[in-house]
Order: sequence, then structure tokens, then C-alpha cells
Amino acid sequence: MRWTLKPKPDSKKVEALQEVLHIDSTIATLLVQRGIETFEDAKGFFRPSLDDLHDPFLMKDMDKAVARIEKAIANKENILVYGDYDVDGTTSVALMSSYLKTKHNLVYTYIPNRYDEGYGISHKGINFALENDFSLIIALDCGIKAVEKIAYAKKLGVDFIICDHHRPDDKIPDAIAVLDPKREDCKYPYKELCGCGVGFKLIQALASKDGKTTDDLVDYLDLVATAIGADIVPIDGENRILAYFGLIIINSHPRPGIKAILAQVEKTKLTITDVVFVVAPRINAAGRMEHGNYAVTLLTEEDEDLAAKYALEINNYNLDRRETDKQVTEEALKQIEKQKEQNRLTTVVYHEDWHKGVIGIVASRLTETYYRPTLVFTKSGEFLAASARSVRDFDIYNALEACSEYIEQFGGHKYAAGLTLKEKNYEAFKQAFEDEVYKTIDRNLLTPEIKIDATIDLDNITPKFYRILKQFAPYGPSNMTPVFMTEDLVDTGYGKCVGSDKTHLRLTATQHKASKSLICIGFSMADKFDVISDKKLFKAVYSIDENEWQGHVSLQLKLRDIKA
Repeated sequence: MRWTLKPKPDSKKVEALQEVLHIDSTIATLLVQRGIETFEDAKGFFRPSLDDLHDPFLMKDMDKAVARIEKAIANKENILVYGDYDVDGTTSVALMSSYLKTKHNLVYTYIPNRYDEGYGISHKGINFALENDFSLIIALDCGIKAVEKIAYAKKLGVDFIICDHHRPDDKIPDAIAVLDPKREDCKYPYKELCGCGVGFKLIQALASKDGKTTDDLVDYLDLVATAIGADIVPIDGENRILAYFGLIIINSHPRPGIKAILAQVEKTKLTITDVVFVVAPRINAAGRMEHGNYAVTLLTEEDEDLAAKYALEINNYNLDRRETDKQVTEEALKQIEKQKEQNRLTTVVYHEDWHKGVIGIVASRLTETYYRPTLVFTKSGEFLAASARSVRDFDIYNALEACSEYIEQFGGHKYAAGLTLKEKNYEAFKQAFEDEVYKTIDRNLLTPEIKIDATIDLDNITPKFYRILKQFAPYGPSNMTPVFMTEDLVDTGYGKCVGSDKTHLRLTATQHKASKSLICIGFSMADKFDVISDKKLFKAVYSIDENEWQGHVSLQLKLRDIKA
């Protein structure tokens, strides 16, 4: 692990904020690091308000999208709500369809089959719309690159409204409206909405035409918060506001589908991390193992008994998914070892029988293991399909773009993407991708990095300090859990390896200049036991959290790494 201490922010800004908020210098430093420099900034950060959401009509084409939907409702047209099969896509479809059904009873949903149609808008989906008299399709979390397919639909007389958040190509599809804050000609102030977030802006605009405010839409925010967590978008600006209020809904009165998922895991108060690791995988499992329609059905069901039944089915898909991704990961690791390609700067593996629904998860696991830009391929009809994952600070989308001569289609983000190519181009692409990464990647990025917010002493860690830290949540990209470093630590002598397989490290650390000691837990860090044994001095990088045991709550350090 590379330990990188973040640069200290401007001391005058820290002192000014410290004075106006009456907080200690460490908290003020953390805030300035996050771009919070004034009392008003801090008020918005610690007390998010729906009033601070931007006017949805600032988004290019929003007026056209609203006008076309209003026309469809007035003319009693059939509307098809179309979305991707992942969490962002299925929550978007659930959000848009459930809202439109409060205004119009001719609203239906469509999720493409991952295996038959692939990602995004498909000819099959357009033909379905034509055959079933749908004159308007609202596409969510996809469509920004579907230039040819939108032209095909237009020729057939099927109108499209696109709500997407992926990077567009030079040419924008010729749809009735294309809502995407990443369009170069879109002046919308916040660029990092997820697909469900863009969908929410559209229903916000529609509601405003009926004289309603955002306060009337808060019950939809459990879906938006789930999508924000699952899609790993920055949790700042509008995303932070939407996630904050969405978590309140999830923890107070979630829709029956989410409530049924939570009943399976007996969670009480969920954080955004719980949403990512508890709720999202179950919703995702439907599209991975069977069909994304199951997720939409669950998320739009209003009867609690039926929702419980659907949630049980989806949990079974998730159990299948776990077993399958474990098997594929093991096979991929063996393939890498066999190929003896450890000197490569990329990991690219392929097997025609790997389950397409888990290759994204497997790519993430391989990236964790070897910490290199990674692609996992499988056979998909006449093409090979891949999921791509990157290491921190390396833009895998740009690397794929540089190899586009070998690719049929691709799309995604800086850290995650998907692509298809012809089998005959696999070896050439694999080499081109390796060459591109070799040319462009900073070699330091191939070693995992821990970014440290501040160096503190154990005596700085008080209940009051932690109470303020907790208000930094929800955490995520652009607002990660604060990470601290403390030096001159020593174990009090009770450090040991714990867990059923003794893979975790537990100790009680004290500091020579501190008056206190704190329990530390290091998951999967048993191999570091020698660093702390025999009362050796060590330094640690950690976050702070709470440990609850038999009704007693105490602060503990969640270790990220330790060094002599």
C-alpha cells in the first residue's frame, strides 16, 4: 500500500472556518479539503436542503421532454419506459413509470434482456414498441450513444426521450429530447447525476407544471439514493442532497420492495455503504441471473405480501450469483497464473462459457487482486462481450477509445465500462489495450493507494469529535470516509488474530503521549501480526467507527494498514 498524506489546505481558510464554526482545526481541515470554506458552505453540507436542488429546466432539452410527455398524456398515447438492466437502470424505470402512472394509465415498462439484446437500446425493443402501438419511449440510463437506433425508431414513427448520464460521442442522437448533463452544450450546473438522478430531474420538471414542489416527490428518493450508491457516482452537490434525503426515506418508510429486501437482512439503520452492499446486489442479481424485469416488478409493487414474495425470488437469484461469480473468479485467477502474464500492466481474460451476468463483478475482484486495468470477456451471441474495471485515477474509458478500431461498441465511465468485439479481433485488441496502458499509465497507480486526510493523536479522538464526523455522511466519491494516521502506537499486549479462520487482527493500541487506548480491528490483516507483536512501535492508517457490544457503544479504529 502507498500511503499518501493529502496536502494541507490553506491555513488561513482553515483558521477562518474554525473560528466561524467553533470547531477544532482537524475538523476544519477536513471541511476545507472538501471545498467547504464558508459558513454558508458548511450549512449546506451539514444541513442538506431540497431547496438547494437546481431548477430542472436548466438542463438542455428539458422543456422539449416535458412538452412531449404532456402531449402524450393529453392524446392518450401509450408510453414505454425503457431502461438498462442494472441497479441504476431498473430504479430509473421504477421511478419514472410509478410517477407517470399517477398521471396517466397507459404507461408500461421494458428492460432489455442482457443475453439476447445486450446493453442499452435495442432493435428488438424498438420493434416491440412499434408492434404494441407505443408512440413514445422514455429511455433511462442508456441511449446517449444510440445514434443509429434512434434514427431507426424515428423512421418507424416512434419518438424517443433520452435520460442518460454517460459520456456522449461527438454526435448526439436525433431524439425529441436528450437529457444528459455531460453534453458539451448542456449548461446544467451539476454534471455527476446518475441515470436515476436525471430521471428524477424530469419528474421534478413535470411536477412543477402541476404546481407541485420537490417536497411532494421525496418518497421517490429511496430509489434515487439506491442508484447513487450502486453507480458509485460522486456524493457531492445534488447527489449528496438526493442521497441524504433518500436514506431518510429508506430508514423511515421505504417502498414495499426495498422494505422486503431489508427484512431479509434484519438491518435497522442503513448507511449508503449498506445500500451498496445489501440492497444493490439483490436488485442487480435479477438482471444478472434472470431478467431485470423482476427488479422493476419488486420496486414498483405496492402490496407488501407480494413484495416479500418477489424479494425472496430475487434473493435466490443473488445466492446463485454469488456461487457463479466465485466459480468464475477462481477460473479466471487460474487462467492468469497459467498464462504467467504477471509482467503485463493489464489483466485481460476470456472464456466462452463464463456467465455474462457476473463478469463485471469478476473484473472488480481481479482488479483488487492484481491492481491493474482489467477486462473479463465471455461469448455473447456472435460477439465477445467484456466488462472493464480500472484502478484509481486511471481513465479506462479513454484507453478503450484509443483501441476503438477493434471494438464494435463500448460505453461507460472513467472506472467502469462495457464493450463488444468480434472474436477474430480479440488478440489484436488485447495487445492494443496493453500497449495503450503501457504508454499512458503512471506506474505509481499500479500500487494501491491510501489517501490520508490528516495526522492526529489518539487524544484527539473524542465522542464529540466523532459526533461531528458522523455528520459528514453520506460518504462516497468526492466525500470519502475521513482517514487518519497516528504514529508511535503500541499494542497493550492483547493483540491477536481473530475470526473463524483467524484472518483478522484485533488489538488495543495506546500512544506514548496519549492518555487513552482504543480497540483496533483490521479485517484480513492477520499477516500483519508481527508488526505489532512484542510491543513494537508501529504507525496506523484508519477510519473511526463505533463498536456495539451487549448494549455498550464505544469508539474503535478500523485499520486500513499498519507499518513498523
